[in-house]
Amino acid sequence: MQVRKIGAVIVHLFTASGVVCTLLAFMALSDQAIGAFFLWLGLALFIDAADGPLARFVDTKTHLARFSGEYLDLIIDYLNYVALPAFFIVSLPVIDGAIGSVAAALILLTSLFHFSDTSSKTSDGYFVGFPAIWNVVVFYLYVFNLYEMVALAIILTLCLLTFIPIRWVHPFRVKKLRAITAVVVVLGALAAVTTVIGGFHPRLIETVVLICAPVYLIGVSMKRNLAETD
Repeated sequence: MQVRKIGAVIVHLFTASGVVCTLLAFMALSDQAIGAFFLWLGLALFIDAADGPLARFVDTKTHLARFSGEYLDLIIDYLNYVALPAFFIVSLPVIDGAIGSVAAALILLTSLFHFSDTSSKTSDGYFVGFPAIWNVVVFYLYVFNLYEMVALAIILTLCLLTFIPIRWVHPFRVKKLRAITAVVVVLGALAAVTTVIGGFHPRLIETVVLICAPVYLIGVSMKRNLAETD
């Protein structure tokens, strides 16, 4: 029992370490160190992906019930997936002037409703509504250097999709095609890391992977939505 409790403490500390990534990413962005900013966000994403299985393995709910891993996760995810990307938009700026500030504010506001949505996940592991992965969105906006109005249109569309009950695949919780989906996500993550290390000048292979990965994930999600209407 004592070993399990120690394991639960370690897992909670591992989850909490994501907020250290928040601080370091904020410091990097303040120094205009964009590569370091995205690498810290990437590490936070890895921690977020790994802590769930670890928490279930050591059964933190039983052995350290006082502290909720889910609450920890939600707080840290809001910081890393939403608050930092919103700050990124106005710091670069991705969208100049007051319009950029409005776009960032909309990201912050709409994402609050996603994080407080008690029906944000289906029983088979899909997200309901856009899952507020703004860290990924701003990475694509920056890497592909989209025109401001195109970037604004994407942001506004995704904000709206927060409230539309479309299913979005969770890369690791959805059992159907999970092995393929996991491989696609890992390849996309590797392409993102090498793109950052390469100074945000993706080579052809990285560009292909970065485009194909979200196309695949959207395709799997839309297949689930079509099945819902049958």
